[in-house]
Amino acid sequence: MALEPTLERIPSRSLEDLTDSSLPIFKVEKVQLQFSISSDFVAAQVANNVLILALSTGRILRIDLDSPGDIDDIDLPKKPHEVGLIRYMFLDPSASHLIVTTTSGENYYLHTQSRQPKALTRLKGVRIETVAWNPSLPTASTREILLGASDGNVYEVFIEPSNEFYRREDKYLKAVYRVPDGPITGLWVDGIPDRPDVRRIIIATATRLFHFAGRIGRTGAEGSGSVFTKLFETESPTVHEVAAKSGPVPSSLNVSPDPLKKSAADEDDQNERAYAWLSAQGVLYGQLRTNSAPSSLGSTIFNNSKMLPRSKIPASESASGRRRPTQDPISSIMLTQWHVLCFLEGRIVAVQRLDEKLVYDQVVLEPGGTMLCLLSDQKENTFWLLTTREIFEIVVTDEDREVWKTMLAAQKFDQALQYARTSAQKDAVATASGDFLIGKKRYLDAAAVYGKSSRSFEQVALTFIDHGEQDALRKYLLTKISTYKKSSVMQRIMIASWLVEIFMSKLNSLDDTITTKAQLIEGTNTAETKDELGGIRREFEDFVNRYKADLDRKTTYDLINSHGREQELLTYATAINDSDFVMAYWIQRERWQEALDVLKQQNDPDIFYRYSSVLMTHVATALVDILMRHPDLNPRKLIPALLNYNADNTVPLAKNQAARYLNFCINQLQSTDSAIHNTLISIYASNPAPSESALMSYLSTQSLNAKPLYDTDFAFRLCIQHARVQSAVHIYSSMGEYSSAVDLALKHDEIDLASSVADRPTDTDPALRKKLWLAVARKVISQQGVGSIKTALDFMKRCDLLRIEDLIPLFPEFVVIDDFKEEICSALESYSRSISALDSEMDASAATAESIKEDIKALNNRYAIVEPGERCRACELPLLSRQFFVFPSCQHGFHSDCLGRKVLEGSSLTIRGRIRELQASIARGGRREREARELDGLVAQQCILCGDYAIKMIDEPFVSEADDHNEWAL
Repeated sequence: MALEPTLERIPSRSLEDLTDSSLPIFKVEKVQLQFSISSDFVAAQVANNVLILALSTGRILRIDLDSPGDIDDIDLPKKPHEVGLIRYMFLDPSASHLIVTTTSGENYYLHTQSRQPKALTRLKGVRIETVAWNPSLPTASTREILLGASDGNVYEVFIEPSNEFYRREDKYLKAVYRVPDGPITGLWVDGIPDRPDVRRIIIATATRLFHFAGRIGRTGAEGSGSVFTKLFETESPTVHEVAAKSGPVPSSLNVSPDPLKKSAADEDDQNERAYAWLSAQGVLYGQLRTNSAPSSLGSTIFNNSKMLPRSKIPASESASGRRRPTQDPISSIMLTQWHVLCFLEGRIVAVQRLDEKLVYDQVVLEPGGTMLCLLSDQKENTFWLLTTREIFEIVVTDEDREVWKTMLAAQKFDQALQYARTSAQKDAVATASGDFLIGKKRYLDAAAVYGKSSRSFEQVALTFIDHGEQDALRKYLLTKISTYKKSSVMQRIMIASWLVEIFMSKLNSLDDTITTKAQLIEGTNTAETKDELGGIRREFEDFVNRYKADLDRKTTYDLINSHGREQELLTYATAINDSDFVMAYWIQRERWQEALDVLKQQNDPDIFYRYSSVLMTHVATALVDILMRHPDLNPRKLIPALLNYNADNTVPLAKNQAARYLNFCINQLQSTDSAIHNTLISIYASNPAPSESALMSYLSTQSLNAKPLYDTDFAFRLCIQHARVQSAVHIYSSMGEYSSAVDLALKHDEIDLASSVADRPTDTDPALRKKLWLAVARKVISQQGVGSIKTALDFMKRCDLLRIEDLIPLFPEFVVIDDFKEEICSALESYSRSISALDSEMDASAATAESIKEDIKALNNRYAIVEPGERCRACELPLLSRQFFVFPSCQHGFHSDCLGRKVLEGSSLTIRGRIRELQASIARGGRREREARELDGLVAQQCILCGDYAIKMIDEPFVSEADDHNEWAL
């Protein structure tokens, strides 16, 4: 045969994605082979998308259905005439291990990575009918597997592939069980969830079905010995038996494929596979449950299994359209996820397992055609029918589309809802489920179901009201409101408002129940009712938090108020962030900590301004802590609260929270608002403590500013009002009113304070300073009296401006001179020394005047000799060529215009400007003689080479840009 492009088929996985209900659930499609076949198929297997075909010539074709062009062509080690035809093949679910058995009892093993079948010598002569693979596959070896033979024996074997020539693949072989009634027609082994050491084994014969469940035994390393022997020796099987019939009867055991999906909703059902046993009576099928004890597992499975007799499958029709008088038995069966597929009389018949409804009946083979086998891919959920020359795929599309109807008819509403797909299907399930629950008086369960259905809102609500089921009505409304979209504003508002009314009625009812029980029966335990009350309150809180946007504020407040439910008012106000209500609620109950907790979460300044007065009165420290965390507040609006607090509290300034907050605003927030500063002064001045240190510290700090930030008049009045003399004097001084400051200090007998103020005027105004000190001295002398003149005179020494003659008029008229005789003598001596010093100064001045006169006379006789070749020191031209100046002291000569130009270049702006004014005036014909004399004095004030001009020009280079640099080259 030509091994060109291989068979062509539609991938079943693409069909699984189709959801079009117009497509049939089952469809048999013939696979078009793209190569010729020279011999018949004698056996086949499929697993994990790998199809293996055995030909009558002894060849084996291994085809990867994901890559149909990838075909392995394999031959048995011996020809068919030596070992017989291939009778059966057994492929594990992972397609890793293949066992081939022939008609002469020869058995071979082929690994997926090998193309050379190895003979299983220990199994020579064993006619294998079925294989139960280890549930722990895939592995490199088969691990422990069970083989069912035609002689009724069950063998345990461990096969491990090996490349060594003398090493056997079958490590051991042991007969572990035997049935007396003929060949083994089916074997199945699986595990029990969460019990790794427990196995379930099902053995099928033509008339009996055995179920074992128990622990397996480990004897050592893997492959060292039997593990199933212990189970068969210690456990007794649960047996299901049918009556035997004469003649050969088809018999097989089939298990459903792996689940298509595993979700949380259907995990339990999907994990339990289905089984089907073909016998003379029909098909026995059920769930392979795993949720019972191993000892009762078999009974549970068989008791819940159903029998599909041959009589329930319609008889075949002849060519004339009449039913055939005799009916052939079912030839073979296969399980899908939800159906039993039967092959009989050339037809494929599909029966739903849930209700035994016939969903498919199609003739596949022509009369006289012979089926080779039915195959299912456990992992990929594909299904195949093979004859000796043809391959058919049974395509399954959307198999569970009708499952919800079957579940609904059986009143299995949860399962029906699980498999309902469209909204109409789910609605039908919900409606039927609700009606059923109402009939069973399970109103709460019905409420949850009705809420998700399209049953008339009015009808459902009236049903619960008529039965007095307020709890069910509440649950229904809660479920119903969650189904409405946000756009259904009116419906959501109406239901939400109704729910508020129902909640309030329920809460009042529970409160009344608790009160009534407590009054009627002393010592009655109302804990259960209280727990229910707490639960309803939590439910109401969850409700308002979730649906607060659907509640009209005024309507909700009115509803809750009408029932007098204060706590629920608070719950609602908290949910909608109605801070005014929540704050007022806690403040009215003097629950200050709760009020502060609410305030901490606020960003609206008005809330702070509104409640600051009452909170400052009771929790000032905590409130100020919160206020200091909100620099965005306007401190001016908090002044009333601060003043109220200060008026009601006489705490020390160190603990005064109003002063603390104001200092924070001034020092940290750099507030320049005069109201803030004035308020702080008011608090400082009005504090009953005698110390003025805090106020003075503040005033001293403010005096550093160019202009104080407080109102000086207001501050002064407060200081006078509260007798804060030191502070008032400081304010006067900061205003420059030193006389008033000294007078105020002296008025309150603060001599030292007055003295410190008297020293503040600077030396620029000694008269004021002397005046201030005289005022202080007058106060001191008046206080000291006649007997303390000495003390007054000592005080006079503190000011260097006061003299004894200044103080004498201040002494009393009858003071004896002896008391200050020493001071008078000292003063007279001082005056004498001053007169002598003045005389010396006058003599020196007269001598200086005479010297100046002599110098002036000498100037009249000064002259300078100008040689004929003398040149101007500025332009180097002959000096006598035009008007010139000569400086006698240094003999330097300059032309008058050259000297003027140089002086203009180096003079200050003022002198330069004056020179130009004089030049302009002389040019206009002004008072020439005087102006010329002044101009000459400015220009010829000093020699430009010897005077200040030369010093100013020290940074000028000797060689200018106009000079020839080559002249300076060495």
